[in-house]
Formats: sequence, C-alpha cells, structure tokens
Amino acid sequence: MTVQEQYDHLVETIQGYNPGADFAMIDKAYRYAVEHHGEQKRKDGSPYVTHPIAVAQIVAEELHLDSESIVAALLHDTIEDTDVTYEDVSREFSPTIANLVEGVSKLSRVVYTTKEEEQMENLRKMLMAMSRDIRVILIKIADRTHNMRTMEYQSKEKQRQKSLETMEIYAPIAHRLGMQRMKWELEDTSLKYLDPVAYNEIETSLESKREEYDAFLARVTKQIEDRLHEMHIPFHRVYGRMKHPYSIYRKMFAQSKTMDEVLDLFAFRVIVDTVADCYNVLGIIHDLYRPLLGRFKDYIGTPKPNMYQSLHTTVMGNSGIPFEVQIRTQEMHEIAEYGIAAHWKYKRGISGAASEGTYEWVRKLLENQENTDAEEFIHTLKVDMFADEVFVFSPKGDVTNLPAGATPIDFAYSIHSAVGNRMTGAKVNGRIVPLDYTLQNGDIVEILTANNAHGPSRDWLSIAKSTEARGKIRQWFKREKRPENIVNGRASFEAELKHAGVSLSDVVGTELESTLLKKLPYSTMDDMYAAIGYGGFSAQKAVSRIHEELQRLHRQRQAEKEATEPVPDNASATRPAIPQRTRSEQGIIVEGLSNCLVKFSKCCTPVPGDDIVGFITRGYGVSVHRCDCPNASRERRKENEGRWIKVSWGSDVRESYLTALEVFAKDSQHLVLDVSSVLSTTNTRVKFLSADATSDGYAVVRLQIYVADSTQLATVMRKLNQISGVMKVDRPAG
Repeated sequence: MTVQEQYDHLVETIQGYNPGADFAMIDKAYRYAVEHHGEQKRKDGSPYVTHPIAVAQIVAEELHLDSESIVAALLHDTIEDTDVTYEDVSREFSPTIANLVEGVSKLSRVVYTTKEEEQMENLRKMLMAMSRDIRVILIKIADRTHNMRTMEYQSKEKQRQKSLETMEIYAPIAHRLGMQRMKWELEDTSLKYLDPVAYNEIETSLESKREEYDAFLARVTKQIEDRLHEMHIPFHRVYGRMKHPYSIYRKMFAQSKTMDEVLDLFAFRVIVDTVADCYNVLGIIHDLYRPLLGRFKDYIGTPKPNMYQSLHTTVMGNSGIPFEVQIRTQEMHEIAEYGIAAHWKYKRGISGAASEGTYEWVRKLLENQENTDAEEFIHTLKVDMFADEVFVFSPKGDVTNLPAGATPIDFAYSIHSAVGNRMTGAKVNGRIVPLDYTLQNGDIVEILTANNAHGPSRDWLSIAKSTEARGKIRQWFKREKRPENIVNGRASFEAELKHAGVSLSDVVGTELESTLLKKLPYSTMDDMYAAIGYGGFSAQKAVSRIHEELQRLHRQRQAEKEATEPVPDNASATRPAIPQRTRSEQGIIVEGLSNCLVKFSKCCTPVPGDDIVGFITRGYGVSVHRCDCPNASRERRKENEGRWIKVSWGSDVRESYLTALEVFAKDSQHLVLDVSSVLSTTNTRVKFLSADATSDGYAVVRLQIYVADSTQLATVMRKLNQISGVMKVDRPAG
C-alpha cells in the first residue's frame, strides 16, 4: 500500500464514524507530516511518514477519536524528530493540537544521568499532559501499539527494552483506562519478545487443539443461546473466545500449572439490553451449568475504578471443562473493550479536557510523587497504577479500592490524612488486627483513633503499600519533625561522604555545596537534610550527584599529603613504590592502587562473597576473577606473576552484580516456566535466558542474572536444584 493509499484508507475510516470531521485540517496535517518527515525511513525501509499515518489509523479505527486527535497523531513525531517546534504547530494548527503533540513527545533534548531518570521524567511529563487532556495518553498508546506491531525490525536489545517498558508501563495504563483490547495486544506482543520460548509453546499448544477448542466454543455458545431463547430473554449476542496468550502465561507462571490445569481457559460473553437482564441471565447460567464456589464477581454493583462493569462467574460445563461467563450490557461491553473512548461516546460528544474529575487519580498520582527520585517514582507508579486491586468496606458500607497487599494504614490514609495520623489500631471484621495485616476482598475495616495519638511511626513507611499513604506519612514527618529530620539527614549525609573519603566540612560552605544544590530540587542544605531525614531522598543519591567532584578532591588531598611527607635518605629502600591507601571501586578494593579502573571478568562473573583475585590488564585496568576460575589457576598466576594482584570486596558494594548460571536438566515442556517461576519467587532480575535441548532428551538453560551477593546466589541455585528433572546447577568459569 502506497503512502497515499494508506492516507485514503484513513479518511474513509473517519468518514465512517464521524462524517462531520474537519477533513481540511486533517489533510493539511497529512501534507505537513509528509513534507517535514521528508526522506526519513523506518527500520524496515518504508517512508517514516507511514508510521504517523498508521497511528492515526489506530486512533480513528479502534478509538473513534475526534479531528484534533487525528491531526495530533499525524503530527506526533514532528516536534521530536524534525526541525518543527511547538510554536510552529501552534501557529499552523492550534495551541490545543500543539499541546497534544508536545505531550506525546519524549524529552529528547535533556541529558539524564541514568536511564531510570530519563524514563521517570518522560512519564511524569506524559502524566501531567494526560491530567490536562486524556487524549495525550490515548495517542501515546496508539503510537506504542503500532511500534510493537513492527518490533520485528528492531535489534534484539531494543525489542527486549521496549517490550519490558510496554509490559510495565503502557499495558497497565491501558488497563487503568479500561482499554482491554489494546492492553491484550500490548501484553501479547511484549511476551513474544520477552519470553519467546513460552510464547511459542502456548501458541503451538493452542494451535494443535484449535479444532477441538473451536468445537467446544461453538457447542457452549449454542447451548446458552438456545436457553435464552427458551426463557424469552432478549440479547444482542453470545460468543466465546480463548484467553489471550499472556493471560494464560500469567496463570501458568504464577500457579506453576500446565495448559491443561489452567481454569477458565475459555471465556464466554453474553451481551444484553438492561442491568436487570444481566442478573436474569446469571440465574439461567447457574441453572444450566454448575457454578464453582468463590468464583463469582459482581462488577456491576461494585464497578472497577476504570469504569469496568460486568458479572463474572466460573462454571463447570457438561463435559467437565470449567469456563468463565461474563454478562454485561452493550454500553458496558464497549466501555470494557475501548475504555475511556467508549465512555465519551456514551456521554454524547468527545472532549479531551479532564473536567469531570474522572482522571483525578492522575493528578493525585502526580501529587504523591513530588520530590521522589527516579527509582522510587517508577516503583511506586507501578504499585499505584498497575497493581491488582482489593475492595474493602467501611463499617457504613462505603467501598474503597486499594492496591493488592494493602494494610489498615493504607485504608486509614485513603479516608483522610487526619484519620491516618491519629490512628492507634484497626479492627477487621470486628476483630483487632496488627497494622501490617494484609487486607482481603470484602473485609470490613474500622480504624481506631485517638486525639492524643503520637502520629505515624517511621516503620509505617515500609508497611504502607499505596503511594498516597506513604506520601501523607512523609508529609507528616516533613511538617512535624523538621528539626529531627535535619539532624538525622545530616548524619546520614556525613556518613556517606566518609565512604567517599571526604568530610562534611569539605562540602559545606564550599563550591561543592553550590554544585550539589544546582543538581538537586532543594534551595538549602537544610532542605536536603530534611528530605533525607523524612525519607523523600537518600544520602547515597546526594553524594552520587557530585561523585566526580569528590573523586577529584580526594586525589588532590592524596597528592598534597604525599608532597608534605618527609622523604628519608634511604627512601628508595623504605618507601613503597605505590601508596597503600586504597578505596573501593564498584565495591572492589585493589591493594596498593587507588582510583583504578575495575572490571568483572565475563568468564566467571564474580559476586560479593566469592574469593577473588585481580589481573592487571593492558589498558583496561584490573580484571577481577573468582579464585576457582580456570583463567586464574595457579599455573596461570605463575606464568604472569607480576600482573596478578590481591583484591577484596569493600563495604560499599553495589546493589546488584551480573553473574551467569547453567541449569542442566531432563528436557520437559515446562522447564523454562519452572525456571522463570523460581526467578520470580526469589525476586531475581534477569538480563538473559536461553534454553537448548539435546538430541538425547536433555536440556541446558543458560541465565544471566543480577544478585546482591553469593548468599542470594546460593538461594537461587538451591531452588533451581529443587526443580523436578534438574540434575545440576553450575556457575560457568573459564
């Protein structure tokens, strides 16, 4: 399809649902995009402008958005990838369209110290734009959807990076907005690149039983339709579908089950006219099939925060196969499939402005993230937006939804800051419970308060799960305990500076102080101390911002010290050739050397706790090996005796180190899933995983994982060894 044909198809789509659209402005945007993207190409060699047209097609065909959204989709990469500016778009089209395009664009002109910081700022910017105009995120999700559809042309590293970001950020935002169809597509395409072995296994399994499954779906659909006709219940349609691959993967992964053991592999939908009909159909379904206890959910009486409404029940079919039935009205169905866009349709008129308070959660999210660093922002964002939810009741019957794993502390602060700050205890279902009790769906929670309560404890920060509660606790400490926070924060900062080999007096009142404050969102050192004291910032991150300056100062001090030391007559005999003061680099202390380049050998990937030795390379600093590595054997050390050096682990090791494992096992269908399950339960971050089967029925799984030390590594290896069929777990070396 040529570029013009692709655009003509877009126009035809828009005419189908919005004949009154501003086609003159849409045509102008198309020509503007063609002109400014010029000769730019995509990875597959096609003209770059085909991408914005495809994004506009998704915005039109799947979301049925307005003219401004179509125009913004066509222009969404012009500010980021061409010489076009915000002012140009505002002048040529409108300030509203310029705001949409700017909101979708990344902050490509800013240099960040870490990838997390860049991701945080892009997300924060997108969420701020989204809180003003929800169409920003809808266009962004359409953009990411098309990028994932064409991900095959990217490098392996890019595929994994983008897929992980999609799984962690964009699919859950689509879920939060109720856009189930796009959420499923984003999850499935991400899984395809994140765990291709499992994805292909599920796809192959589904395909092999396609005929059998289709027959089952058709048979149950006909049974339900016949009974509804018999009972004279009007309905729009009944249809069945398979669970999508990622949904099956999650159940297999989380519950260590095979495909045959996954319940509700099939789901059926009954679309009716009215809410009353929904409950009538529920009775008919329970009469027709045997309901499974504890598997009924009423999201009509208690809608999800993303406006999702439906009745869910899991039943056992006549052939002994369990399946889920979802019952909803046509309006509920469209909102479930297309989320916020369908909500507009039923409000009669599309407007992007978030004026109804529907998106108040976005603003609250941003307020709760103020003054947090990149790592904390990304983590709490995932907890608040993307966690599964638990619904609990107040004694009066009011429903509150909280992130899964929430405690009475989270519930108290969801009512009001004052309730949380005066909390002395909690009752759940009439019984006193500890403050770290994990709330369950349907719990009735009563908060006990006292006017003379001392306020929250610092321990509450680790107990609370929602960012709202943690933010309010921090605010209390920030407001009520500032002098104490300053003292504690100053002590933490001073201790961290000592690790870097300098004192607090070297920083305070010097050029270093102004350099540090320029890199932080604080105007004075006391503000920074207070933030460290109440948990809004960390001393380690403060010191890392001036790491280079501190290194330079430390080297200068060393040189001054050496210059002032008296040199005895027999200096050459008594004075060591190399200063013995050492400091840690990447958690490694190299005897006799300071500030030298340290790298970890790829042949044996040592971690804290391993016995190690260093080898002075030519031009690449000191390479650290495990003592049991063949490349560091006694024979090798004798051959290059002068280049082997003593090294040890310092006290300031990094949070995690990359290491490698090999799992030797009997080949089985679920080996990779079992290995993945162990990595998940031990909270182990994975960089690389591959599996190879041999012709004689065995397999080897190769892993690259991040661990804190040899203790964590030993735990992971022990659990891997416990997998059925595993014969040996080894750390490769040499």
